[in-house]
Amino acid sequence: FLFENITDSNGKKYRMPYVVGCAAGSRDIYALGMMCKAEEIGDKWLDAQKYPLAPKLVERALVQEVVCQGEEIKKEGILMLPIPISTPGFDNAPYTSASNWITKDPETGIRNVGNYRGQVKAADRFGIFPGLGQDGRAHWEKCRTRGIPMHAAMVLGAPPNISYVAISKFAEGVDELGVAGAIAGEPVEIVQCKTVDLEVPAHAEIVVEGIIPTDFVEPEGPFGEMTGYMASRETNPYMHVTCITHRRDAVCQGFLSQFPPSESSKIRQISWEQVIFKMLTVDMELKNILDVVFHESSGSWGFCVIRMKEPRPEQNEKIMKAVSERLWGGKMIVLVNEDIDPRNLESVVWAMSFRMQPHRDTQILRSKKPLPLDYSVAPPGEGAGRRFGEQAHESSCLLIDATLKWGYPPTSLPKREFMEQAIRLWKREELPALNLNSVYWGYPLGHWGAEDEEEAALAVRGEYLKTGARQAEQRRKP
Repeated sequence: FLFENITDSNGKKYRMPYVVGCAAGSRDIYALGMMCKAEEIGDKWLDAQKYPLAPKLVERALVQEVVCQGEEIKKEGILMLPIPISTPGFDNAPYTSASNWITKDPETGIRNVGNYRGQVKAADRFGIFPGLGQDGRAHWEKCRTRGIPMHAAMVLGAPPNISYVAISKFAEGVDELGVAGAIAGEPVEIVQCKTVDLEVPAHAEIVVEGIIPTDFVEPEGPFGEMTGYMASRETNPYMHVTCITHRRDAVCQGFLSQFPPSESSKIRQISWEQVIFKMLTVDMELKNILDVVFHESSGSWGFCVIRMKEPRPEQNEKIMKAVSERLWGGKMIVLVNEDIDPRNLESVVWAMSFRMQPHRDTQILRSKKPLPLDYSVAPPGEGAGRRFGEQAHESSCLLIDATLKWGYPPTSLPKREFMEQAIRLWKREELPALNLNSVYWGYPLGHWGAEDEEEAALAVRGEYLKTGARQAEQRRKP
């Protein structure tokens, strides 16, 4: 959705357009940003993580066609940007949602790109919420220990490959811009900021440069968040804006966020699925992992399903613990066999209902790294590890092994040939279009004998009385 005629509540008109939904409004839109077909997203993501391309520094950039500094910042500054109220009636200010913040580790100099919201507080001041477990927060803490402020740059309207990596959770030390370059097939061009010691994507729309103090924090929030609840007011860092650069024809970008499913949950779902899949199949060298799926109803965070071929009990616990550690607070991790469609919740719940016993096949892991926005960890106002410098509340993750432990009888659906014949008849009669599950026929699962097979064949041929006669011969006293 592109808005070109924008007026705020006070009648102020904005020169700059605003766009939402253009990064991950759907899986097909996401594929456009990846420059591939929807079914090719996984392979392209995997290759990009395995073979990153280092960014390329350039001297001139479109994102610096217009430079605003000094008195311009104090007079209008970030108020020139058409940033909307995302949750009207509940948000306390305009917030950026597609804001990709660039910071550097003061120890290693390694750059990080993370997606954090930004509260408009003044013409020259932004609030920032880098939650527990985020690299931006770790960098802030390290700067605070050294007694120095943190340089930061907020990128609005980043090329889609940068938005996709910013929302991800890579292993520590990975330069997201290197992965972004591999997604695009060429290095990301970066340019030196005007007022802070950072480099930013040269082909972005807007960059807001600034200094984040580490000796003070201030209230920030509430804001409608990806969990489906309002994030309550907390104490968080803030940025003094020192410079704004942008294209002459810049477009300000946001994500459709808040209650899932949304653009926020879709962009997180795809990237986190690929990051965890790469961890399991490449880093841990597990060859029997078929799919990793995050369900959007959980904000693409709290409910993860891993589909496996020939699961082994001694391997299953190791897999779930590794995923839980990477997720820094994911709630439920479920393992299923290859016959289960991990994207179909009905299929997953069926496996959980009839392939696991809670006393035997579940485990609870405790953690000190909760999702900061999860009010099941602590009531609003008490914090869930959100307040900077305070001890985090404890959270936990439920591991569920819903795989087959031994042979089962076939699923109670007609065999494939009968279902396919039924579909042909359905179409011939021009009945309403069918919306079929990935598996809609019966199949064996290891516990089915030759006698069972023979009697089933007799039944469909109408010769079931032979089975009755045979069973009469097998009559015995109880």
